[in-house]
Formats: sequence, C-alpha cells, structure tokens
Amino acid sequence: MKQIEYEESSGNVFTDLELDDADELFARGQIGIHVFKIIKAKKLKQREVSTLLGIKQPEVSHLMNGHFHRFTTDKLLDFLKLLDQKVTITISPRAKGEPYQEVAFA
Repeated sequence: MKQIEYEESSGNVFTDLELDDADELFARGQIGIHVFKIIKAKKLKQREVSTLLGIKQPEVSHLMNGHFHRFTTDKLLDFLKLLDQKVTITISPRAKGEPYQEVAFA
C-alpha cells in the first residue's frame, strides 16, 4: 500500500499558507466563530440578527456562512458586545514561536 504524504499543521491554516497577516486572520476567524455560535445558541432569525447587530441582511448571511474576512476585528468585537458578551484583552510578552495575536474563550 502506498504511503500517504502529509504535513503537520501549525494549528493556524493561514500560517500554513504563509500569509503575511496569518495571526490577524486566525484571530478574526476565532472571534467570528464565537459570534456565530452565540447567534445559533440564541436561535435568532436573520432579521433579528440584522436588527440586533445593526447590519443589513446580506451581511448577516456572510456572517452566518463563515465569511468573517468581510468584517474587521473591531466590528466582530462590537457584535460580541451587542450579543451581551464581556470581552477582555490581555497584553503580555510574546514567547518565541507564539502567535502575536491569540483568542481565548471562557
């Protein structure tokens, strides 16, 4: 049987693709997924999401389809606030090999 070749992931697909803004894209994706999960857990309809977040329906569709690159990190953080979530930002020295931006959820 032929051996399948593969490469271990770094844990960040954007880093694996060698994109310059990999940490930012990964953080934005993590925040976006969290926004998505909260909306799903609240069982909000797209019209309700549009009103609550102050965005048009096509933008809600992008959000719910995982197109987080269409939103800035600030906008996604605003969505968390509007969804009644507390956001805490921690700044610390970066150890070698660690990402510059990291998102953690409680």
